[in-house]
Amino acid sequence: MTEIQKQAQDAVRELIAAADLQEGEILVIGCSSSEIVGECIGHGSSAETAEAVFEAIFPLLQEKGIYLAAQCCEHLNRALIIERACAAAYGLEPVCVIPQPKAGGSFATAAWHHFAEPVAVEHIRAHAGLDIGGTLIGMHLRQVAVPVRLSVKAIGKAPILCARTRPKYIGGIRARYE
Repeated sequence: MTEIQKQAQDAVRELIAAADLQEGEILVIGCSSSEIVGECIGHGSSAETAEAVFEAIFPLLQEKGIYLAAQCCEHLNRALIIERACAAAYGLEPVCVIPQPKAGGSFATAAWHHFAEPVAVEHIRAHAGLDIGGTLIGMHLRQVAVPVRLSVKAIGKAPILCARTRPKYIGGIRARYE
């Protein structure tokens, strides 16, 4: 296994634990293969790198029954590639597009090729997220995102940012929270 794959696996394992992700929940991942290999986002796409990261991460999520939402690049308006079962479970409406390395991104393309029944959707509200290389996944998280600091700080040369979500705190001074 390459160092990049080990870093990706370690990051996902830590995030699953820190976010207490449960079966049937969604993890959104935005992944710049360009940044992983040390290039500027969108200018050095590497299908091989994206494939390696996907192959390292996806089995961990499948094992726990966690849905992966692979964020596309800006050329597809940051649409997401998910399994049809995820779309059905969350009432998400598929749109017609198939990601390509230069229009969707290499990671989303890898997801499309590996998922059993891939579909693209425009919006999702994920329970946690992993941003590899500054892909701006925040728009796909549930409303109250909480930063998660991991021991893994980068995958390849790409810095990572992680978040979990929590329900909103509502009420006044008499309210109680878990």
